Amino acid sequence: MSNTERIIENVNATMTMEDMPLFNEDKDRIRECLEGNVSFETAIEMLLKKYTHKQVG
Repeated sequence: MSNTERIIENVNATMTMEDMPLFNEDKDRIRECLEGNVSFETAIEMLLKKYTHKQVG
């Protein structure tokens, strides 16, 4: 098992203990960041755009 996969499995185990296991999409996002394909900052920005919306005045 690669170091990246070990980190992902450790994070998943921790999240599962809190009854919040990672989805495959989450694991892929973490993998992309750990491998240097996407910065953590960019990943956070993409998540914010996905889950927030503008309030209509």
